[in-house]
Amino acid sequence: MLYALLCYNAEDVVFSWSQEEDDAVMAALSKVHSKLRDAGKLGPSLRLMQTTTATTLRKSDPPVVIDGPFAETKEQLLGFYVIDVDSLDEALGIARDLGKANPGGAYEIRPIRLFLPGNFPADVAATAAEPA
Repeated sequence: MLYALLCYNAEDVVFSWSQEEDDAVMAALSKVHSKLRDAGKLGPSLRLMQTTTATTLRKSDPPVVIDGPFAETKEQLLGFYVIDVDSLDEALGIARDLGKANPGGAYEIRPIRLFLPGNFPADVAATAAEPA
């Protein structure tokens, strides 16, 4: 079964980390990633850019486009993982392992259905979007 692990944290904290602090967190997460990848359980994962780079389309009549995230909260959605596991218990175990490697925040675990309307060309998929 596929699950999304949605990563929430206070972006002012995460994006204030020094390069050394960020590298240390990523190294700790890399150990968890390696185990999941070797077990064939890790799908796409990513870190989102800061909410100040976000644009939201509010579904109103007429639609309204605003700068920034949809909601003001103490913790923001900063990234996600897609994992393929047998049960919610296994997904919770992975979230716990990731949580030990990454200080603060929370993981929301949500079952997902795979929907692949198209695939990015290799050159697009390998390029991270840069803020405007």
